[in-house]
Amino acid sequence: QVQLVESGGGLVQPGGSLTLSCVMDASGTIFNVDAMYWYRQGAGEEREMVASITSSGSAFYGWNTQGRFTISRDSTKNTVFLRMNSLKPEDTNVYYCNVEGYERGIYKRTFWGQGTQVTVSS
Repeated sequence: QVQLVESGGGLVQPGGSLTLSCVMDASGTIFNVDAMYWYRQGAGEEREMVASITSSGSAFYGWNTQGRFTISRDSTKNTVFLRMNSLKPEDTNVYYCNVEGYERGIYKRTFWGQGTQVTVSS
């Protein structure tokens, strides 16, 4: 089983910045990561992809975050980061970490973290 633990959420003023972190613990299995993602979801809304990064380091962004958010990864620590700049009130959401990959080289899996709340408000 793979566990993801997010941190770094909180309250920030409009125009401010936050960095989210997601640590992946795959110590109980053998898991090869294809890509890691950040999603966000507001109350009553569908989950939206914010950013992704592949195992080779290629990054992709949602249409409403490109240019303001940066995803990065420390493979040695199984950690993915989301640096969020120029935050807007509409960025207020619960942010979720997600990983896709293969367990024991055979089983395609996807795992989710528990989410971290980001609130942008003055």
